[in-house]
Amino acid sequence: MAGKRYLHYSLAISTGAAVAVVGLGAPAPTAPTGPAALGVFVASDARGPELLTGFEAWLGLKVTVGRTYLPGERWKSLEGGDAEILDTWTRWRAARPGRVLALNVPMVTPNESQMSDRAVARRLAKGAHGAHDRRFRKLAGKLVSSGAEDTIIVLGWEMNGTTYSSRCGPDPEAWKQYWRRIVTTMRETPGQRFRFDFAPSRGLDAVPWTDCYPGDDVVDIIGMDSYDQGPGHEFADYVDQPYGLRAHADFAAQHGKPISFPEWGLFRNGDRPAYVEGMLDWISTHNVVYHSISDYCPHGVWQCSSNPGSSEAFRRRLLERASPGSTASVCAASPSSAASTPNPAASLAAAAPSAPASAGCPSLTSSASASPAPSSG
Repeated sequence: MAGKRYLHYSLAISTGAAVAVVGLGAPAPTAPTGPAALGVFVASDARGPELLTGFEAWLGLKVTVGRTYLPGERWKSLEGGDAEILDTWTRWRAARPGRVLALNVPMVTPNESQMSDRAVARRLAKGAHGAHDRRFRKLAGKLVSSGAEDTIIVLGWEMNGTTYSSRCGPDPEAWKQYWRRIVTTMRETPGQRFRFDFAPSRGLDAVPWTDCYPGDDVVDIIGMDSYDQGPGHEFADYVDQPYGLRAHADFAAQHGKPISFPEWGLFRNGDRPAYVEGMLDWISTHNVVYHSISDYCPHGVWQCSSNPGSSEAFRRRLLERASPGSTASVCAASPSSAASTPNPAASLAAAAPSAPASAGCPSLTSSASASPAPSSG
């Protein structure tokens, strides 16, 4: 999101759930068969996995999906060369059967440098012509060799804004060609089962995010980052604004894709339980495959003590939808191709047709008791 330039990588966690994939045709969303996979950002460094235990204890739910951002300062980091980050998370994923990694990957470096539009356009053009194929091939190989071959790749996120160098506005056509080249290159890696998540920020921002969409054959999930900020104040304003929540759900339905909210949280309006409840209700009634609340101030509900009402609403709503000992599947579209449409029965943990039967969707269980959130904000 805008104003978050210091954030280079982060954590998200989720619980298992099932969703039905909307088919091509009418844009009316299909309700999921269970709760979407839940995520939360808790740290901007490799300490993230260590904080999972505390979040699980507070929320009362077990964690099954981890998400991190690759640092975007240099190409070595993007290639997975910063072992502390990527290795930490691939080990976390491998530590328990059924876990899945979701990874935000920049397209341009440095990714948070206030780069001019002209400089961005030059870099996009170079990428579209193959200048960085070897870098993304190396990242794909590292993920597969680390046992994270089914990673969800959130590529060039919030591309419709101006925060990141990996933005679309300076040259939408080159951006789309570059995205297509990255996806094609990474899919050439033997053994991969990656899913690619196209995730703009909510609303118009700098350019309409629909102008950046690279094509159904290179997108598996259509995401959106959504914070409690204008235009408008009521949750209905966020639903109905141009390129807002309703437009997002309709667009995904028209393209036969499930949706996600890789980032969402409180912001301009402070501690507002109504917004948290609105988001969770929207998520529970739409074709959402996973979502991730940003748990740092001012956005969060666990580590940020200034939002007690929203904290209570978040935990209460999630526990209401996850009875003790319940199980559910975490489901999403299969990796897309030019000749195929999403498979509504494919699981998030084992989406590709070649996935082993033992890699089925993880279970969702709630713990017997919950611990309080950290006292520091």
